[in-house]
Amino acid sequence: MGRLTVRRPILRLRGQEPARRVVDTLAGEEPLEIRVAGRPLAVTMRTPGHDVELATGFLVSEGVLRRGDDLRAAIHCGGPGTGGGEPNTYNVLDLALAEGVEPPGEAVERNFYTTSSCGVCGKASIEAVRTTSVHDLTTDRCRVSRATLAALPGALREAQRVFDSTGGLHAAGLFDAATGEALVVREDVGRHNAVDKVVGWAAQHDRLPARGTVLQVSGRASFELVQKAVMAGIPVLSAVSAPSSLAVELADEQGLTLLGFVRGDSMNLYAHAHRVEGVDAATS
Repeated sequence: MGRLTVRRPILRLRGQEPARRVVDTLAGEEPLEIRVAGRPLAVTMRTPGHDVELATGFLVSEGVLRRGDDLRAAIHCGGPGTGGGEPNTYNVLDLALAEGVEPPGEAVERNFYTTSSCGVCGKASIEAVRTTSVHDLTTDRCRVSRATLAALPGALREAQRVFDSTGGLHAAGLFDAATGEALVVREDVGRHNAVDKVVGWAAQHDRLPARGTVLQVSGRASFELVQKAVMAGIPVLSAVSAPSSLAVELADEQGLTLLGFVRGDSMNLYAHAHRVEGVDAATS
């Protein structure tokens, strides 16, 4: 079965000291082929673990699933192209949708490969990227304090168990906007995979739309992360780094509160600042 970490011998250089051979711990990265009813849909490079959450979140983000019980079953298959005679690699996941749930159409299908850094690779057109959400974020009137937002990056970092040993993973966490309580935290080599795992957890726990929550991510806020938050009905997305122009545009369109450069008590508000307590006057 795939592993979260892998130990490999390396040469370590420190200043003018002679090279030393040591063993380093690396973040695991393996392909996951997602199938629906036996039909290949996409391949993503991910850190093994929470694969059903990842696939569920992926299908929520693509508009195929609206809630957890839209997915009837998920099973790890043998290696790609096998007839079942080879050992199970746990790198192929076949999903069965509930009765009445439409299978993915051509607009959802990828060119069969998604890197760990890109959540929209292989999309046929920019129109297909702008998936329409069934959740109206403008009706979510949750409020979050600046103190809570300032504390979330640290809370996310403290929960990154695998990062401590590898230094090579992104993280995403879903937090209660009122209390700052961590509902779920997931790590992955791909930032979009980490978010898909969080969204998949929310779907499996009947928490879609994820009203009254903040999605905190460890890196930048790219377009696909805003898209995933919107599709899950998450009203606030907070990032420790910068958003892209398209991410800000989509957040503004969809009613998502978007923050970037959240570091200590400093942060930038890019869209729908009204959900952050104490800034209404500055945005009126």
